[in-house]
This record gives sequence, C-alpha cells and structure tokens, in this order.
Amino acid sequence: MTELSPPRQTSAADPEPVPVPVPVPRSGLRRGTGTGTVLLPSAGLLVALGVWWLLTSVLKVVHPVVLPPPGAVLSAFTAAPARFLEHTGDTTVETLVGFALSTAFGVLIGLSLAGSPLLERMFTPLLVAVNAVPKIALGPLLVGALGWGQKPVLTMVFLLCFFPIVLSTATGLTSTPADLAELARSLDASRWQAFRKVRLPAALPQIFVGLKVAMPLAAIGAVIGEFQAGESGLGYLIVQAGGVGDVATAWAAIILIGLMSIVLYFALVLMEQFALPWVRETTSRN
Repeated sequence: MTELSPPRQTSAADPEPVPVPVPVPRSGLRRGTGTGTVLLPSAGLLVALGVWWLLTSVLKVVHPVVLPPPGAVLSAFTAAPARFLEHTGDTTVETLVGFALSTAFGVLIGLSLAGSPLLERMFTPLLVAVNAVPKIALGPLLVGALGWGQKPVLTMVFLLCFFPIVLSTATGLTSTPADLAELARSLDASRWQAFRKVRLPAALPQIFVGLKVAMPLAAIGAVIGEFQAGESGLGYLIVQAGGVGDVATAWAAIILIGLMSIVLYFALVLMEQFALPWVRETTSRN
C-alpha cells in the first residue's frame, strides 16, 4: 500500500505565488451592446444636428440654397409626411430586392471562382473591368434597353454592389485555415462534407464583410437609378424638388436616404450576430 506523503510546508524562502489575472468583462459601451448601442449613435446624431444648426442658423456661414436650416427641412417633412414615407418605401423595396439579387448571384459567382482556378483566371479581369465602369454612365443605356421604372433601377443596384460580394465570397472560401483543412483530410471527409463543415463556416465572416460593404452601395445604386429612370422613390423626389428649387424637400429626402441606409446596415449586423455567434467569442477587438 502506498503511503501518502505529508503536505509540503511552505517557508519564507519559497517564492510567492504569481497572481492569475482575472478577465474583466467589457462594458456595454465598449462591446457595442446594451446602452451603448443606442446612446452612442444618438449622441453622434445630436452632435451632427448641433453643428448643422450652428452653421446654418447661428453663424450663417452656409447659404440656405446650399444647406437649409434644420427647421426648414423638418417643416418640409411635416408638411407632407405620407408623401415622404411612400417614396421611402419604394426606395427601400428597390434596395432590398437589388441587394438580394446581388447576394444570390454574387455568392454563386464567388463559389465558382473559388472552386475553379481556371475560371478565376479567366473571369476575374472581366469582373474588375465591369466594376470599374462608372455606373452613372450606364443609366441612359439602361433606360433605352429596359425602359422606365424598376427594371433599370434594380439593374443599377445589382451592378453597383455585386462585386464586393463576389470578392468576399471567393476570398473567404480560398482562405480556409490550414489546420482546419488538414483536420478535414485526416477525417477522410468528402469534398461536400469539407465544404459544408469547414470551408463555408470559415468563410462566412468574410462573406458578411462583403455584404456589409454592399448594403450602402445598394442604397446608392437605387438612388442613382431613380435619378436616371425612376418613376418614384427618394431619388426621383430629389430630382423633382431640385427642379423647382425646393431645397428643403430635397434635403429631407437625402436625410431619409441616410436613415434608411443606417437601419438596413444594422439589421444586417444583427443578422450576422445571430448567424455567427461564435465569431464574437473567438475574436478580440483589443
């Protein structure tokens, strides 16, 4: 039977134990959760409104024809809120539909480029060339080919925001960590199993980066399309108001475009947090 050794007695000569640092949880303001999610953006908007009011109403360094005071813009909105909301709804629908089409085709193209080096070498220069063409120059051509209405607007949205999705998808799928790829091979995983269990989950954070880049571009594409061929929407409203010198109405529409883009972007951020809960736990912002 083995005897148990008596407990070791410590002496003054023994080194003192090194304290283990205890991780301190970050506050909601730093992590972007809790009260910081609402308070910090609200504070930023208040600062922007204060600077706007100071420049246009107090110092008057900006002419009202260029930028009217906040009160004038608010009065323009309150004079016909239903009209603004109707045009905002049209622009939002065009933005979301065009973004969905761009996502579907962009992910498929990115999958094709990532799965075939031959296709990547053949078509990547062509995609870069298409992305480099100024989209506003295509507006008259789209009107001639597709007519007026939503078709040229959706095409403009697609052309403007599909490239970041293609690039992020191809980059994410070709940047699988080597240890994960080796693990899949050691487990004799099939090509489909390796893609579904390893490559796609590892690529999703990069894909969402492309989606978040593309979302504001989709709003820009919708407005540009409405400038050229729209029959409704905030871009159409800006053109109509600018044509009669109603600067306050035009700026109210511009502000609504910005607010719409903020809502859609952070809706996508929330979707990413729900779809990829492990990303925040395995990464650090320090």
